Amino acid sequence: MIPVAEFKQFTEQQPAFKVLKPWWDVLAEYLTVAMLMIGVFGCTLQVTQDKIICLPSHEPRENLSEAPCQQLLPRGVSEPMGDLRELSGLKNNLDLQQYSFINQLCYETALHWYAKYFPYLVVIHTLIFMVCTSFWFKFPGTSSKIEHFISILGKCFDSPWTTRALSEVSGENHKGPAATTAGRATVTVTTTAGPGKAGEGEKEKVLAEPEKVVTEPPAVTLLDKKEGEQAKALFEKVKKFRVHVEEGDILYTMYIRQTVLKVCKFLAILVYNLVYVGKISFLVACRVETSEVTGYASFCCNHTKAHLFSKLAFCYISFVCVYGITCLYTLYWLFHRPLKEYSFRSVREETGMGDIPDVKNDFAFMLHLIDQYDSLYSKRFAVFLSEVSESRLKQLNLNHEWTAEKLRQKLQRNARGRLELALCMLPGLPDTVFELSEVEALRLEAIGDITFPPGLSQLIHLQELSLLHSPARLPFSSQIFLRDRLKVIRIKCEELREVPLWVFGLRGLEELHLEGLFPPEVARAATLESLRELKQLKVLSLRSNAGKVPASVTDVAGHLQRLSLHNDGARLVALNSLKKLAALRELELVACGLERIPHAVFSLGALQELDLRDNHLRSIEEILSFQHCRKLLTLRLWHNQIAYVPEHVRKLRGLEQLYLSHNKLETLPTQLGMCSSLRLLDVSHNGLHSLPAELGLLQNLQHLALSYNALEFLPEELFFCRKLRTLLLGYNHLSQLAPQVGALRALSRLELKGNRLEALPEELGNCGGLKKSGLLVEDTLYDGLPAEVRDRMEAE
Repeated sequence: MIPVAEFKQFTEQQPAFKVLKPWWDVLAEYLTVAMLMIGVFGCTLQVTQDKIICLPSHEPRENLSEAPCQQLLPRGVSEPMGDLRELSGLKNNLDLQQYSFINQLCYETALHWYAKYFPYLVVIHTLIFMVCTSFWFKFPGTSSKIEHFISILGKCFDSPWTTRALSEVSGENHKGPAATTAGRATVTVTTTAGPGKAGEGEKEKVLAEPEKVVTEPPAVTLLDKKEGEQAKALFEKVKKFRVHVEEGDILYTMYIRQTVLKVCKFLAILVYNLVYVGKISFLVACRVETSEVTGYASFCCNHTKAHLFSKLAFCYISFVCVYGITCLYTLYWLFHRPLKEYSFRSVREETGMGDIPDVKNDFAFMLHLIDQYDSLYSKRFAVFLSEVSESRLKQLNLNHEWTAEKLRQKLQRNARGRLELALCMLPGLPDTVFELSEVEALRLEAIGDITFPPGLSQLIHLQELSLLHSPARLPFSSQIFLRDRLKVIRIKCEELREVPLWVFGLRGLEELHLEGLFPPEVARAATLESLRELKQLKVLSLRSNAGKVPASVTDVAGHLQRLSLHNDGARLVALNSLKKLAALRELELVACGLERIPHAVFSLGALQELDLRDNHLRSIEEILSFQHCRKLLTLRLWHNQIAYVPEHVRKLRGLEQLYLSHNKLETLPTQLGMCSSLRLLDVSHNGLHSLPAELGLLQNLQHLALSYNALEFLPEELFFCRKLRTLLLGYNHLSQLAPQVGALRALSRLELKGNRLEALPEELGNCGGLKKSGLLVEDTLYDGLPAEVRDRMEAE
């Protein structure tokens, strides 16, 4: 007997695989089990000892050509048999062996092969059907994708984040005026009439409570940090799996091939079974030449299992027909619908996640199969295809990680004295930021797409906002909130067209700092959004590659006080529009490729500070024209290639600060001493060999930087500058320091490192403001000072 457990391996699949089995595959699986039972039952009957029973035929030898058993009549019919003579076999006392021999011989020679092997054919056919049904679950090219998909699908279905995301969406979709309303409660008070008021009966007093509106928020599960990390990992797995599976259609192709094979097999089995099922006969004629052994040559045999096998055959054919119908329906389903494309349109409409992408190829095919099992699987799986859902998860994880207490510890005062919160390289903006109402400055750097929530209105003290490589969207309600409150905003991005448009509508803005590049095709035009709405803008800083001053700068020409253009080496050509900036006080033209001082600058009558750092200035003959800028106090010409200073620098009598460091100066004009208002002079990092004695005329000079030059001595007149507080002489060729340095009583910082000094004058002790911390010199030289001088310098 063949145990059914032997065939278990052909039908056993992982329970999770059932999600990829539509109803027709499930029906076909049950049909194959039924057919397998028929085959097993038939095979079990085959092992019985009596398969066929034969008896000798009573017919004369001359009629051997006639088929035996033809003379047998149906039951109940009696007819004379004619002239029969009694026959007898050979007597050898082996009757049992004779009939057993004849039975086996006739079974092998006279019985039709279909009646003989029918149960085994059923088992073989059924096993082929089973293999065809489950082959794509075992094939190496498809099994890995299926197992991976089912693993991810199960985790997505059971993930707490899926439930939370769908619950949030459900809550948003049902928000509105509709709410659960508590009905009016009616209270009945019954009073019993007293003895004298029996006729009044009972009085009822109805009290109606006001209508109550109860709004129940959707039940949303809370995720702990571990569950949030697991959900985050699921998003990454789904992304990688989608990219991998959408590249091919091997699953779809394999499923079609095995279905076509099943249809062909069904047709072949059906045809030949219908042809041969009639060969299963109860009576079987057998002619064998065994007369020498048994005395008979013709036998009439009874196939004992024929009646049962014929019933099983018709039952088997019926199952095969039903199985074939399911295969034909499968083919119709495969070719009737576009199974290589799957749309989440209904899920998008139901959940409100409009960014769920449609999928294709094998990914789409598996989702179509899942819908046949339960469409809820694809709906919950779609949550992990949505970038909106992923951003919500990141937001939730951020809120868990960055609590309000942790953010409050990061608060610091910035250079402007404002209480600033700086966040860098976060996947998003934590909602807990908006719980810190004391924040005055918010600095966001290298943070992904930011959408400021309505909670932004809680930052009532916010005045400064920095968005450095952090694109941000601002709802209209938040724009209204920031429009009059925000004073300073800094935007840094790859291209200036990425600057949010809402920035140009902040009418209360006083400082606007933009950093980014213009696209090459519009760099010369340097178009910028209109600044017309910025009525209070005082400071505009633009770091880009503009070919000219943006035309929109003239929109704020009447009230702009400081303009900074940093061009990163790109040549700035058209500067005539600067003439319109009548109220401008500070102008920076940094790294603009300038070879001459722009003439437009000389028209700025209110100009107080000019910075031309990192340009290509070689000659500054135009410096004479600065006499028209009567309010000019600070002139920065550092980091250029200036070889000399013209004599008419004397015209700048009102100049207080002059920066000429990092140039190629070898001498200074004597007329520089006529700039009587000069308080700061920086000529460090040049090639000066000597100084004019006229520098001693600068009686208001407080800061003099001469470091990194080639000075070998100092004129004694220099020490007539009695207000000098800072004197930087480091890294020159000085061999001695004149004792007159002691006349600089206000000196508080003196740098002498990197010279050829052998000793310091003890007159340094007369510099009352000079302490050890302000004296930058080699330790050996300092130790050579008298002890009382050192003690005075070290005293607090």
